[in-house]
Amino acid sequence: MATPHLGAEPGDFAPDVLMPGDPRRAARIAETVLQDATLVTEVRGILGFTGTFDGAPVSVLASGMGMPSISIYATELYRFYGVRRIIRIGTAGGMAPHLEVGDVVIANAAHTDSQMTALRIPGIHYSHVPSYRLLAAAANAAGVGDPPPTGRRRRARSPKAYVGPVISSDTFYADRPQTNDLLVAHGTLAVEMEAAALYATADREGGEALAICTISDLLFSDASLSAEERERLFDRSVQLGLAAFATA
Repeated sequence: MATPHLGAEPGDFAPDVLMPGDPRRAARIAETVLQDATLVTEVRGILGFTGTFDGAPVSVLASGMGMPSISIYATELYRFYGVRRIIRIGTAGGMAPHLEVGDVVIANAAHTDSQMTALRIPGIHYSHVPSYRLLAAAANAAGVGDPPPTGRRRRARSPKAYVGPVISSDTFYADRPQTNDLLVAHGTLAVEMEAAALYATADREGGEALAICTISDLLFSDASLSAEERERLFDRSVQLGLAAFATA
């Protein structure tokens, strides 16, 4: 039966779910990437579809913005619909100085300023980490660690992929340069708003999760992606997520 936030019936979702934040991006993935995609839920305007990719069933569901929202949808998917793996496909703000817009960050950990999981295990600072199998599969598909192409001509820099920690923040318009500097000094690559809650929910529900984020803007410069570039480069993260599902 349907849950409070999803109008789908049992069996409507595939075991593997791609989860962008924006319902329009969910619809775009369903229309341009999946085959024979069918709308399975649209409660509160959060669109979910199920189709196939290379013959394997795959669903896509929007998460909305922020940790409370993604926690609700991920919990209901894992607990009531038999979903086993969720990959967040989103955007993030680049913090590390070597990043450029269009790069991809595969989050191997998610720090957070949220109190949502602070008391998860009394007396313990809980660590938000993804499924290693999904992480390794996505990193392999992205060619992380591969040597750069060689040649006599100097080539324009192509978007790169990196594996590293992100910070999942409850505040979008935060003004905290000292905190950001400390996070970068401790290896943090980017800031977003959902990964930590997704990782915690997957742990609690016995599922697997990963976040793959395209760098859409930079905290240390005015560079940002245009709307057209966001959609074009967003496709790379989708393909990495699908590759991770297929090979993990």
